[in-house]
Amino acid sequence: MADTDTAKLTIGGKEIDLPIMKPSVGPNVVDIRKLYAQGDIFTYDPGFTSTAACSSTITYIDGDKGELLYRGYPIEGLADKSHFLECCYLLLYGELPSAGELEDFESRVTRHTMIHEQMHNFFRGFRRDAHPMAIMVGVVGAMSAFYHDSTDIGDPWQREVASIRMIAKMPTIAAMAYKYSIGQPFVYPKNSHDYAGNFLHMCFSVPAEEYVVDPILSRAMDRIMMLHADHEQNASTSTVRLASSSGANPFASIAAGIACLWGPAHGGANQACLEMLQQIGTVDRIPEYIARAKDKDDPFRLMGFGHRVYKNFDPRAKVMKQSADEVLGLLGIENNETLKVAKELERIALEDPYFVDKKLYPNVDFYSGIILEAMGFPTSMFTPIFALSRTVGWISQWKEMIADPEQKIGRPRQRYMGAPRREYIEIEDR
Repeated sequence: MADTDTAKLTIGGKEIDLPIMKPSVGPNVVDIRKLYAQGDIFTYDPGFTSTAACSSTITYIDGDKGELLYRGYPIEGLADKSHFLECCYLLLYGELPSAGELEDFESRVTRHTMIHEQMHNFFRGFRRDAHPMAIMVGVVGAMSAFYHDSTDIGDPWQREVASIRMIAKMPTIAAMAYKYSIGQPFVYPKNSHDYAGNFLHMCFSVPAEEYVVDPILSRAMDRIMMLHADHEQNASTSTVRLASSSGANPFASIAAGIACLWGPAHGGANQACLEMLQQIGTVDRIPEYIARAKDKDDPFRLMGFGHRVYKNFDPRAKVMKQSADEVLGLLGIENNETLKVAKELERIALEDPYFVDKKLYPNVDFYSGIILEAMGFPTSMFTPIFALSRTVGWISQWKEMIADPEQKIGRPRQRYMGAPRREYIEIEDR
């Protein structure tokens, strides 16, 4: 089908031709940009679930096939053969790097992980019991007050500098938010560690003793980051695009994405999954909760099973299961009742016809939650880890939007259901 094909819409006897645009992969798109001008009518699509708000070359999802592509590469292959910073390069620049390009990129990221020393004082303005996501929203937004030389979105070089800074500093900010919440001193990054290992070092090391990053845990964290790096036009990505469409600086736009991700319907899924496992409590109570999950009249729902987008299976879950098995094999679950519940629940879900027939397989949130719990992260840190992982996706989408000549400031329409025009009534006459 060529882009010259059209769809015909008849409104009040008037026929309007709407161009049909063909993507490289996926459903065709009806171009409705001139619909209001030609037909004096809007479309109605709450949640934009049937609306393509942009053209993008970054990520593609086929929910029916259970497929996730980063720049055309299946996520399973990348998770098996690549690592997070190489995926960052791929998402940012569109192609896999050469050895020299990767070395240069890794060096630039590694040497920008420290934050401005004055920002330490900014952390101390928060209460000790502040949620790490609240701290991240504030600190990332405040980066524009410290890094004035990378806020001009019209300058390609400043956009590049801002991109590297945010990818490099987000793990440091997340780790500092965690350390602050538990009353421990901040830990500076170490250039000798890789990206994921450095984050674990900043979260779990203390000045009193040496911390050795286990390669199995580092690889598992790297995979969590890789699998959450981008996911098409989701709520937080769309928030970043909408905020930046006004010309807002990149730090403010990414802070808006973090705020959106904080919502429990978006970034809080793995936290909700762990809280469900803790609610179940012990292995002997699983049958009770399985029965409740099957009861349509019971409000209880099993979190971490099935996916809104993936109708068959979540391709990321297969990779996460492997990492979960490796991490639990290393750390053991003998002394952790929550992890015992998780493993037994996984076994039942993979065998029970109810779950198999409805394709309610454990998803990426289920396995990532198990891994983070086993590593020792509190549930309050699950969404910050999601945020630092998704930062490269937000930045890639932001850079693409800035360079797209078709993009303009976001301005959704509405179906107004309020009172029509009426005249003001003087107070003594009411």
